[in-house]
Parts: sequence; structure tokens; C-alpha cells
Amino acid sequence: MRVVIYTDGSSRGNPGPGGYGAVLTYVDASGAAHVRELSQGYRRTTNNRMELMGAIAALEALRLPCEVELHSDSQYLVNAFNKHWTDAWQRRGWKNASKQPVKNPDLWKRLLAAKEPHEVTWVWVKGHAGQELNERCDELACQAADGGDLVDDEGFRG
Repeated sequence: MRVVIYTDGSSRGNPGPGGYGAVLTYVDASGAAHVRELSQGYRRTTNNRMELMGAIAALEALRLPCEVELHSDSQYLVNAFNKHWTDAWQRRGWKNASKQPVKNPDLWKRLLAAKEPHEVTWVWVKGHAGQELNERCDELACQAADGGDLVDDEGFRG
């Protein structure tokens, strides 16, 4: 099955309350089109953590191995895969090129596990440029960050 995913993250302050949004679209075997929206807000987090959580939540929601086209306006997220940063970080024991610890290793490891069963293509899109599903993800992320159903970001240290 082919799934197109858009994700976004938001934080009100960095760190501060934050949220992610994701929109998954696919066509089932009968030819019916489906759209699924995901979001969650967090009490204290960062924008980059929410960008990662959007992708994690979307990939973890898939029940079968899929061909995935994942769109994000986060160069941090997209470049980590398209420029093979995650491979280098793992080889160096989760250190970056400057030999400093990689930020958010808990979420990078979770994301690597979530993407494992899938064939994922990472696509960068310009944020706030009128792309309908990217704008919808931004709305979902902001609503989640501003909502009353905030949870703890257990891995956030700061």
C-alpha cells in the first residue's frame, strides 16, 4: 500500500508547550480514498522534538509495511535521512560530526524503529507556503500545543 504523509511540529516557546500534527492519505484496495489526522500536545518540549514526533506518530500508526512518501517542512528531519546523518550518528555512537552528543536521541531511535518496516521517501516542503496538507498539519500541531489535553514529553531534558 502507498501512503502519503504530511507532518509538522510546533512549540510555544522553545522550550514550551508544543504539539505535532500529521495527515495520512491513502487509497485502499477497493479504490476508496482515506484521510487520517493525528495530533497530540505536550506540556514542555521543543519544536524539533515535535517535528520528530509527527513523523513517529504517523509511521507508528501504519499497521502493515507500506511505501511511504513523508512530507515535512523540517529540514532537520528530512536532511537527517536524505543526507544520511542518522547513519553517521549511529556509527559514531550517537555523536555528531563535532563529536558532541546528538540532540533527541530517544526520538531518533524511536523514529528509526518506526520507519524500519516501510520504504520511506523523505520530501521537504516549504512551510507556510500554501501547501494544503502542510497547512493542515500546522493547524493540528498548533491546536494541540494550545489545547487542554497536554501530556508530558517523557524524553525532554531541559
